[in-house]
Amino acid sequence: MEKKKILVTGVAGFMGSNLADRLLAAGHRVVGIDNLEYGRKEQVAEGVEFHKADIRSKEIYPLFEGVDAVFHLAAKNCLPDCQADPVATMDINVTGTANVFEAARRAKVPRTLYAESSAVEEGDDRLKGFYAISKLADGKIAEGYRAEFGLDIVGLRYFNLYGPRQDYRRKSPPVMSKLIITFLKGEQSLDRELGAERPVVFEGDEDNKRDFIYVDDVNDFHMLCLTDGRVKNKLFRLGSGRSTSVKEVYDTIVKLMGVQPNPIAKPRPPGDPVVATLADWSEAGKLGWKPKTSLEDGLRAQIEWMREEFKKGNIR
Repeated sequence: MEKKKILVTGVAGFMGSNLADRLLAAGHRVVGIDNLEYGRKEQVAEGVEFHKADIRSKEIYPLFEGVDAVFHLAAKNCLPDCQADPVATMDINVTGTANVFEAARRAKVPRTLYAESSAVEEGDDRLKGFYAISKLADGKIAEGYRAEFGLDIVGLRYFNLYGPRQDYRRKSPPVMSKLIITFLKGEQSLDRELGAERPVVFEGDEDNKRDFIYVDDVNDFHMLCLTDGRVKNKLFRLGSGRSTSVKEVYDTIVKLMGVQPNPIAKPRPPGDPVVATLADWSEAGKLGWKPKTSLEDGLRAQIEWMREEFKKGNIR
């Protein structure tokens, strides 16, 4: 494969840092942008040309010069935070995305790939949320840049990504990280009187289903996008093709960690509807891509990584 210069926004985050590692391993030059509001600098590999910068600033424009492809992954994506601060959500996710597209246009970047979200396919209740609204707006902005400037923009609609470095520091972590952290804190004892953590389960978790996709599988498709002309200006849904209940995720983590939890059952919180998502990844499949990692194997890798971080004191 021809070695390329690749720019990654959100390079210190979950998806961005994993992608940067993969790109470096393939011999590419990686330029990374992150303002470190959500990302962790220690997750950025030494080989990355790192710039602490904000995607909303015009100061990022020179960084796009000579770049062969952009992966725009930076976003405000914690749903409760997005609901609590819609102005910041639109500023980061909408204004920031427009600014990244503009930087790519000015620098004549051959291909720009940006993160979409399966939240836009989770029903009317989810579509009323500010995060989903911001992602719908991003798609419209991409359409505008394609039509007006001929920019090659590829939409990557991720379903529920998981794996090592998943966003465990968020106020409301994704379900897998949240459960693993709870069990790590309580591994020594699950006796409430000794201060052990107890997991929370919600009504309807057996029917609350998501298409969970492992980060390495998504990166397989990212690498394909660097060389395959057939992805030009298209939207790809990236998921496992399997809808898994939160209850099954819970049971799998319990099995892999060997814990005997005493969960707390609660009513479903407002704004968290019971839905089922399932990715139609047939368009990506036409290019020879397919998900390979089972839920159990992916969770095992995530647990091992988080266990090491817990031992280091990085997870509290």
